[in-house]
Amino acid sequence: MDPLAITIQLPAWIHDELARHGDVFPTAESRMLLAIALSRRNVIERTGGPFGAAVFERESGSLVAPGVNVVVASRTSLAHAESTALMLAQQRLGTFDLGAEGLPAMELVASSQPCIQCYGNTWWSGVRGLVVGARAEDVEALTGFAEGPLPADWATLLESRPAPLRPIEVTRDLLRSEARAVLDFYRDSGGFIYNAGSA
Repeated sequence: MDPLAITIQLPAWIHDELARHGDVFPTAESRMLLAIALSRRNVIERTGGPFGAAVFERESGSLVAPGVNVVVASRTSLAHAESTALMLAQQRLGTFDLGAEGLPAMELVASSQPCIQCYGNTWWSGVRGLVVGARAEDVEALTGFAEGPLPADWATLLESRPAPLRPIEVTRDLLRSEARAVLDFYRDSGGFIYNAGSA
């Protein structure tokens, strides 16, 4: 029997895109601009859905890991932008817990609000902050992707996690119109809407 393995590969153009932006992102806006740039490039290159994300050190703004949606290319419904960024950050840092002792506080920045799956992944990741561009209703209205039934108070639940869990600070609607523009672009360019189980 062949060894069992899971491989999720980000597109080769990621290196080129990151080279345009540098390694340090001192403001929330600069971090979101990177996430949106990744989402747009993913549409242009036709390598996945219109979603980009990245994990940063909160204080320094150093980029830890980028992520884009590669669900179709990787043949797994789990390969959302937030998930690929979180997994890559954890692999690079050698820990499943991005809030582990000795690590600086981490922040996940996503071009769109996490879906039901990425909400859970954020909860368990160890990040201390979540910054979001477009809202779930933007994603559903502009593209037709089904984001899943998040609780109405999903942000409050992250911010008020009970001990021993640490709260995750949530910032919403940062550069929302710019993030929405990528969703429009995906729809207008005939992007594939891959809602699993809808057939």
